[in-house]
Amino acid sequence: MIKKIITYTLIAGMAFLFVWTFWFLYQNSQKKPVIYQTDSLFYSDVVQKSVSAGSIVPRKEVAIKSQVSGIVDQLYVEAGKYVEKGALIARIRIVPNMVNLNNAETNVTKAKLQLEQAETEYNRYKKLYDEQLIPQAEFNRYQLDYNQAKETLRAAVNNYDIVKEGATKQAGNATNLVRATVSGMVLDVPVEEGGFVIEGNTFNEGTTIAFIANMNDMIFLGKVDESEVGKIYKGMDIDLHIGAIDNKTFPAKLEFISPKGITEDGAIKFEIKAAVHIDKKEYIRSGYSANADLVLQRRDSVLVIKESLLQFKGDSVFAEVETKSQEFRKQLVKTGLSDGIKVEVLSGLKPTDKIKVVVEKPKM
Repeated sequence: MIKKIITYTLIAGMAFLFVWTFWFLYQNSQKKPVIYQTDSLFYSDVVQKSVSAGSIVPRKEVAIKSQVSGIVDQLYVEAGKYVEKGALIARIRIVPNMVNLNNAETNVTKAKLQLEQAETEYNRYKKLYDEQLIPQAEFNRYQLDYNQAKETLRAAVNNYDIVKEGATKQAGNATNLVRATVSGMVLDVPVEEGGFVIEGNTFNEGTTIAFIANMNDMIFLGKVDESEVGKIYKGMDIDLHIGAIDNKTFPAKLEFISPKGITEDGAIKFEIKAAVHIDKKEYIRSGYSANADLVLQRRDSVLVIKESLLQFKGDSVFAEVETKSQEFRKQLVKTGLSDGIKVEVLSGLKPTDKIKVVVEKPKM
């Protein structure tokens, strides 16, 4: 009897296990209904802009150079200092060329001999003129020779002083003193005391002693791609974002577009310049990196949709509009301006429409 009960119990358990397994597999084989999320249209501004990378630089930056070759004897300025026009920048110690110095010394000696001869003749004929033994016309000739000899000596001495010292003692015109040609801030002094400098001439631009610029007149210098240069124009407003200054936008006005493009990283780009309006409270350093937002087109307060909700097929644009709960139909949409995130809706959709959010399946 007990054996029969155990046998029936095992049979019933196996039957139950078989039925439960069949039911479990059946339930798992059924597809779960997919619930799609929806999103709405909204009103917003659409701004299509181009971003130009560049830097903030002074409008005018002047390189101060030496008029003579020699050694920097003393520097009177340092970077960051404001100087007025004519202020002393540096003094150069002349290292004279021995050939030029010898020629100048020889010219001084010759001029002294000529002056001595002319003075002797002048004194002799002056005495004769005072005794009325010669006419005034003849005396004037010797007086002129004497005056010319004095001027020749003075010029020879000045030339000797310039060759040797870089300055003339009589006129006090020191060519070895480097002075600022404009007023402004000293941006950089690329030489050191004791360093050798070369004068600027026809064949050599010379050694730069200092860079001076007006830091109150700054411009943005950047480049734009050839595909966008035709959409910008002189006088348009620009928003500048300076990397070193967070959470602040500086207004600027475009004032120059280069007529000639240059090849950069395989693309043709055009240089642009924009005048920057800087608050006096802000201290802008030369060379700050900056990005310029150039507004190419804009639409204010228009009906827009997220571009990710749209489906593209050829030249047509579609959106899946909800007709009933979780039922959708494809609707042809005519779009306008896009900023890459949202796009203007011209026709095909209403503000009250619910648009299906299409979730892309991850690629295996």
